[in-house]
Amino acid sequence: MAKKKTYGFRRPKLSPVAWVVAVIWLLVAIVPYIFMILMGFKGSTEYIMSPVYKLPQHWSWINFNAVLHGSYFHGLLNSLLVVVISMFFIVMFAASAAFAFARLRFRGTAILFSAVVAALIVPIHTTLIPIYLLTNKLHVYDQLAGLIGPYVAFAIPITVFILTQFMREIPKDFFEAAIVDGASHARVFFQIYFPLVRTAVVTVGIFNAVTLWNEFVFAYVLTSSGNKRTLPLTVFDYQGEYSSNIPAIMAALTLAAIPLTLSYLIFQERLVNGVMAGAIKS
Repeated sequence: MAKKKTYGFRRPKLSPVAWVVAVIWLLVAIVPYIFMILMGFKGSTEYIMSPVYKLPQHWSWINFNAVLHGSYFHGLLNSLLVVVISMFFIVMFAASAAFAFARLRFRGTAILFSAVVAALIVPIHTTLIPIYLLTNKLHVYDQLAGLIGPYVAFAIPITVFILTQFMREIPKDFFEAAIVDGASHARVFFQIYFPLVRTAVVTVGIFNAVTLWNEFVFAYVLTSSGNKRTLPLTVFDYQGEYSSNIPAIMAALTLAAIPLTLSYLIFQERLVNGVMAGAIKS
């Protein structure tokens, strides 16, 4: 009886040198987070008097309590709302455009795709003044809706580029067979192509979500009210004009990193598979 063929990525065997490099890289990546967490448990005096690498003498939750009883949850809710809505529009617009570029043929396809890719070279911060004036004119300044537009616009080019490459790898026979059977382009996209690039969608979704979650400049320029502040701005509140509460900032950063850490743990397998698939295709 023939064995059933399975598809997937097998974990490669690492040489001793590769293991050493991996451990060193792990330490480089994780040590700053350990310092950040430990610093959140120190008081202001202990932070000044003791070395940064030393464990807290008195483990105190006062910094975490101050952050949690402040505007943390309000900023968390605003960030979740903006990121979730933005990611929905990014995925739907980018995946639809990628399907059109990968399988549909219309006049100006190459020129339009080149224009989308060329948008990657536009420095984001050079558009701050035009976007500020536009949000004022559209009466969405100091509104969370005013952040969604720029977030979606600047994330679409790279997302379209990546998803287009994945969709071009799907055999064209699937598309032609579905069209012959009478399926519409929308049905082909939602029932065939979108499920097949689900791993790639999760991968670009996580990368875009991390970028939007940590975005500071647009949120700082396009909002002014305290109840419209996103999570990075609530962390910025602990920065004073003449001094900074470093332990409180470290506590706020630790709490701000929890949602992203949980998201990575949930989607870790699909993220790794998507990155490996992209490496193989390239």
